[in-house]
Amino acid sequence: MKYTAKVLWNKLHDESFVDLKYHRKHQWKFDGGTVISASSSPLSVPVPMSDETAIDPEEAFIASLSSCHMLFFLSIAAKNNFTVKSYEDNAEGILNKNEQGNIALTQITLNPMAVFEGTVIPTLEQIKQYHETAHKKCYIANSVKSTIIINPV
Repeated sequence: MKYTAKVLWNKLHDESFVDLKYHRKHQWKFDGGTVISASSSPLSVPVPMSDETAIDPEEAFIASLSSCHMLFFLSIAAKNNFTVKSYEDNAEGILNKNEQGNIALTQITLNPMAVFEGTVIPTLEQIKQYHETAHKKCYIANSVKSTIIINPV
């Protein structure tokens, strides 16, 4: 399988570049037609060179990991005849130096909360097992070196 994303940026005609005072706002375009405004994080590059209203790569990385995990969790619950009514994850990432001394998202913590409906719902032990299985199956989690912590609520 091959996945694609188009990332577009253009220098503004009147802005400098070599002094590092250029804007970082750009677009992500996906095959289904979705266009997302993106930028460097204002925590890394100050406003106005960053756009604090746009998504930054660090946020997107955390969100993609959380989303992948959720999608596998939902499928596992469904295959076990449990109905998930809602799912929310307040995921967090920590930017720090890795073992090689490079700045990286060294830890991502998922805090998923699934609400089930029906007369029979899974036990806490089953929910933990579903999260463990979802983590093992998640393509994004299998693609990164960061420590990933899952704290089901």
